[in-house]
Amino acid sequence: MKFTNQEGIEIVETIIACIQKNRDYLSEIDGAIGDGDHGINMNKGFTLAKEALTGKENMSTGFQIISKMLMSKIGGSMGPLYGNFFRGLYVASKQHEEIDGQIIGEMLDKAYDNIKKISPAKVNDKTLVDVLDPAIYAYHKEFDASQDVNKALTEMVGASQAGLEATKHMVAKLGRASRLGERSKGHQDAGATSAQLILESFADGCKKLLR
Repeated sequence: MKFTNQEGIEIVETIIACIQKNRDYLSEIDGAIGDGDHGINMNKGFTLAKEALTGKENMSTGFQIISKMLMSKIGGSMGPLYGNFFRGLYVASKQHEEIDGQIIGEMLDKAYDNIKKISPAKVNDKTLVDVLDPAIYAYHKEFDASQDVNKALTEMVGASQAGLEATKHMVAKLGRASRLGERSKGHQDAGATSAQLILESFADGCKKLLR
């Protein structure tokens, strides 16, 4: 099962639409233990990316545009983190005219590796890593076992949802929320929330194109 890189621009558009739709939700989540501007900042970056699309891009160059906008237009930690995440998706796919389950796995790995290079966050620190780590592991576990990319994407989404839920019971160890100590418990992490939305919309977009 595969789709073309050119067709994959629909995945880019799906992710952008998801972030725009969830702008207020992300800021509400962030407001509980953070600055309350995560949704505003993410929406700004992704909206600028949408405006920069000319209609001639393929999936890879679409992700490259998102990366550049997030890196240059969003302050704080999330711009560089997600900028590098989307750059990973771009780099791992740019040489491929067709995208299959193997390439999707390589894209996810590169995106996550890019984050690990610039962030000290570990599992259980109450960050986006608590979504990315189990989700990407679940993708590979299923794909390696079955070679069924749709099943692997489904497992990835399920693990991302479980990872997000788990952040509610963690004490924040990084970022602004870490100042609250034990009081950060009971609230899900905003970065983990946007990571879950991105992975789920990525999976949805892939599934619509795979054939």
